[in-house]
Amino acid sequence: MGTMGNDLVREARKRARLTQRELAERAGTTQSAIARLESGRTRPAFDDVLRLLRLCGMDLDVMLVERDDSDWSQAQALLRLSPSDRLDEAARLARAMQQFHEEVERGRSQLPA
Repeated sequence: MGTMGNDLVREARKRARLTQRELAERAGTTQSAIARLESGRTRPAFDDVLRLLRLCGMDLDVMLVERDDSDWSQAQALLRLSPSDRLDEAARLARAMQQFHEEVERGRSQLPA
């Protein structure tokens, strides 16, 4: 599962407010084995990651979704612009966001209390 599994175990353990030793006791292993896993010195199998997450009271929710390349397409379009044009575009977007924010605030102030 690679580094993602190591990071998931560390994050789950911290959220569960467990020490490495406490997780190791639940898992029937040693604190040093948990430390090696969290540091990336060992690469746990997917099933091992799931087991450790569940011992922390967590679960992993994985789902397949269709790929969305819109961010990449937008980035490529911006790269075709000159640096000056990119700055102009950023300023235009900032003004639009500011205007939107002001309209939302105006709408909130007109709501009955």
